[in-house]
Order: sequence, then C-alpha cells, then structure tokens
Amino acid sequence: MNKIYNPERKEWEAILKRPTQEVADIEGIVNQIFKEVKADGDALITKYTKQFDGVFLKNIKVTEAEVKEGIALVSEELKQAILQAKSNIEVFHKAQQTPKVDVETTKGVQCWQEKRPIQKVGLYIPGGTAPLFSTILMLAVPAAIAGCKDVVLCSPPNKEGKINPAILYTANLCGVTQIFKVGGIQAIAGMTFGTESIPKVYKIFGPGNQYVTVAKQIATKYGVAIDMPAGPSELLVMADDTADAAFVASDLLSQAEHGVDSQVILVSTSKKLIEEVEKEVGIQIGVLPRKEIAVKAIANSKLIFVENEQTAIDLINEYGPEHYILCVKNEAFFLDNTLNAGSVFIGNYTPESAGDYASGTNHTLPTNGYAKQYSGVNLDSFMKSMTFQKISDKGIQAIGRTIEVMAEAEGLQAHKNAVTLRLQSLINN
Repeated sequence: MNKIYNPERKEWEAILKRPTQEVADIEGIVNQIFKEVKADGDALITKYTKQFDGVFLKNIKVTEAEVKEGIALVSEELKQAILQAKSNIEVFHKAQQTPKVDVETTKGVQCWQEKRPIQKVGLYIPGGTAPLFSTILMLAVPAAIAGCKDVVLCSPPNKEGKINPAILYTANLCGVTQIFKVGGIQAIAGMTFGTESIPKVYKIFGPGNQYVTVAKQIATKYGVAIDMPAGPSELLVMADDTADAAFVASDLLSQAEHGVDSQVILVSTSKKLIEEVEKEVGIQIGVLPRKEIAVKAIANSKLIFVENEQTAIDLINEYGPEHYILCVKNEAFFLDNTLNAGSVFIGNYTPESAGDYASGTNHTLPTNGYAKQYSGVNLDSFMKSMTFQKISDKGIQAIGRTIEVMAEAEGLQAHKNAVTLRLQSLINN
C-alpha cells in the first residue's frame, strides 16, 4: 500500500488521481459499436455478445420460463435477505415523496408544480465477476414507487447464455417488465436506439466498467438521459485513533474486491492507525476468494497521513469520494464541513456494505469526483417536475403591464402582443 505523509497541497491532484483510462482512449470503440448497433440492431448485439461474452444467442430476451427456472435456483435464505433489503429501500425511498407545490404568486395568478414518472427507463446491471442483483433493488424499487411504466433491464450472460438466478429473482420481484441478456457497450447502445428486441428508453441507470460509463455518456448525444457517470467503485475512509483498525481494513477491502480499477484511500491524523490498518489488510486479504482482484486494487490504494482535521477535510472535499466512511471522535466537524461525497457512513458500526445492500439508502452513486456536482440515485431520479399555471382575468391585469414592458425591452413584440390583446379585450368588455 502507498503510504504518504503530509503531502503538500500542490501534490494533491496527482496523489488523488483515479486509476482509470481517459475517455479518449475508449471513445473510439464506443462510437463504432454505437454506429453499428444503430444500423443493424439485434444482429450486431448478437455479434458483440459472442465477441465480448463468449456466447452465441439466438434470442436475447429472457423468457418467462427462464425467469421461473432462475427463481427456483435461489435459496430461501437469500430470498428472505433480498425481501428485507427491498423493504428497507422502499421505506427510505417512499419517504422522499413530496406533495404538490401550489401557490398564488399574485392575486389571480396560480402556479403549481407536480411530478410525473419517466415512462421508459433502462437499467444496466453488471453481471461479470460479481452479478450485482442488489443494484436491481436500488433502481427498480424507486422506479416502481415513481410509477415508471416500462422498466427494461440489460445484464450480460454467462458462458452458458444465462443470467444469474438472483438477478432474475430480484428483477421479477421488483416489477421489471423486460429482461435482456446483453452487456457492455452494446447494451447501452441497444437501449439508446432500440432494436428489433430491445425497446428504446428515455433514461439509462446503473453502474458499470469504464466502457459502460463512457457508453452512457455517449448515449446523451442521442437524446437519452443518464443517472450519472457511475464508473469503477471507490471508497475514502477518514479515521483517527478512535477507529478500529480491523474494521477499517475490512471496509477498504470490501471496495477493493469490486475490481482491479477500484480505488480505496485512508486519510488519518494517526500514524499508529495507518500502520495497524496496513497490517490488518495484509492479514484479511489472504483469505478472500477475490484476493487476486483485491491485491491489484490495493496496489492503487493510498494511506495518507495529515497533521490536522482541517487539512483532512480539505483533502476529502478535493477528492469527492463516492463512498465516505467517517470514524473519528470529532464527528460534528467533519459532517458540518463535508461538501463533496456520494454517501456518508458514520461510526465504527456503519460499514459501507450496509449501504450497498440493506440499510435503505441508494448505492448507485457518483464516482470519479462527480460527487462535486452530482447526487446519487434517488426517487426524483425517476421523475420529472412539471410546472403549471392558470391566470384569471384579474391575474392578467395584475401582471400584464410587467410582461409588456419586459417583452418590449427584449425586442419581442409578439410576446407583448399576446398580453396586450388580452388586456384590450377585458377593457372592451
């Protein structure tokens, strides 16, 4: 692990750099696949599924029989765990529902705002080395609460041409309307343009590798919205002498096992803790089934010592972590001054894993520093706010002259006329 002591501020940018490829390195591949899928639809989906996933599929849509077969393979214990997680996620996201905003801005001028669901949404669920069925809960549950009509799910098949049973069970449980055995860039392209099988959607959600992340960004050029640029997972832990080194090490490894391009960082005001955490990582990593992946990710990790809390919070805000664990005595200082983070986990008994699965908060979060300007997925991500207004005769008389003066000052005579005609009609009557 890379230990860094008291780095100067001018070094922060280099120290905090994510281990990801530049968009330009990937963009050419993404654009080519998008172009081909747009032109040839399912045929190109099948071609790229064979090329990237190693399986030839005559039909990419999951049938009802396949869903039933998958459900039967899921253990009762896992089903119960998924049901409890789903319940907590529903409770938290239902609490985000807001009432209609209705106000009379001027006598006779009624303005209100209501929310409407996005009708067609696409969910991308990674399924490679770790089939993330938990992400279905995080996306399909709020989509159902919002009232989205069509919920399309794409996930890569295994070498036998099947999707993980837990993904099928969870998708069925959460009301996903169609499931497709498609992954990677071709899945995003399919949901962007629509194919003979895959419906075109209005907004695409879900995390993925760097290729999927760039594909989602390219999709926005074709009129499709996305939740955020959610790429390789990352975690920053801020801890002092009150933290448990074994707990901190386990949290760092829980993110490191996601993928070789994941990044984990420990920031601490305690050199002693840094040494203890490094030892614990060495002990715990040896027994992990995904040790090979975790070892490569840990090679990109940073253990950063800083002298004081102000320097620590400045560095954390500069980084803008996706996941942010806080195990310090002075919680209030850090919470009050945290400006950039996707989701915050507070105290020794709040592992990041809780948010990944079952506490109720959403785990689809901005990575790569986008926490500085993006929120994580929430109920509003699946809705649009629409404004309405109704103006009475007294209302148009109250604001009519204001509109006329402003329109004339901007040189938009037709805008002015639209009001003047109405005002004159009231005078004449």
